[in-house]
Amino acid sequence: MKASDIRRGHVIMVEGQPCRVMDFQHRTPGNLRAFVQVRFRNLNSGNTFDTRLSATEFVEDARLDTKELQVLYRDGNGVHVMDAGTYDQYTLDAEVIGDQEQWMEPGLTFQVEWLGARPIAIQLPAVAELEVVETAPVMKTATKTASTKPAKLSNGVTIQVPEFIGEGERVRVNPREGVYLERAK
Repeated sequence: MKASDIRRGHVIMVEGQPCRVMDFQHRTPGNLRAFVQVRFRNLNSGNTFDTRLSATEFVEDARLDTKELQVLYRDGNGVHVMDAGTYDQYTLDAEVIGDQEQWMEPGLTFQVEWLGARPIAIQLPAVAELEVVETAPVMKTATKTASTKPAKLSNGVTIQVPEFIGEGERVRVNPREGVYLERAK
């Protein structure tokens, strides 16, 4: 692929090492040749570095496999998951899960990117259905377009919900962004 086609999240081989694109800028300064300024994170060492590539230069994509896994449980060692197709079990550590561990509830199905035999990143589903366990009382005058209030969900995450949502109700949320979507039906 050409360097001008690089986007955030791509995994590129740089000097034989897999690197994820953290940020990029495509620049065309005056009458000079276009270039792409890229910030990479080396997936083996965790180091970040910047580099400049010619816009017409070719870069090598890293071959990634994607598996759909289901959360079994969490403990001090990490999140234990199972491949629903083969019943193989794996333990994902905090480095792979990152700041999304709070959404890893038993039964959750999500995508994992693998580089060879090693998991490198996860992709949460777009929608999760959870119960509101703690929030302020419902206002009788609340309407659908009213203001929001904080609500604690069954997984311990606190999000903003409309005033008409009460304790014990099930809501649909986007775990990728941590935002309320709608009441569960």
